[in-house]
Amino acid sequence: MVFYVTPTDAMEQNKANPRKTKFRLGGLVLEGSVVQPASSPEMEFVVTDLITDILVRYKGALPDLFREGHSVVVEGAKGIDVFFSATEVLAKHDEKYMPGEVAAAIEKNKKKLEEDKEEGSAALAVADEKK
Repeated sequence: MVFYVTPTDAMEQNKANPRKTKFRLGGLVLEGSVVQPASSPEMEFVVTDLITDILVRYKGALPDLFREGHSVVVEGAKGIDVFFSATEVLAKHDEKYMPGEVAAAIEKNKKKLEEDKEEGSAALAVADEKK
């Protein structure tokens, strides 16, 4: 059985055990994040779970199904700096094929963002009433 961690889980696990460097990271490819720096043979993109973003660097051709805004699983290790060095990139063409753990985390984070937005709107309304 293969396990994946979301970017938020990866950051929490890194705090708990900074020596663990190899893992599979799953999430969505952030829109507008895919670039290939002129000075590097590596592709760069951001994997997000809507709460936490992690910069990923990958040397090689990305899979044909790799797309911004779609699910991805990358296997590799934490880089020396603040990035994830991928040795393999797995992409699917549709969220319905997303690993269950990743899909559940994304859905949970969407709900949390919606609740936070609603709470923020309610707090603004209360503040406006006090004026």
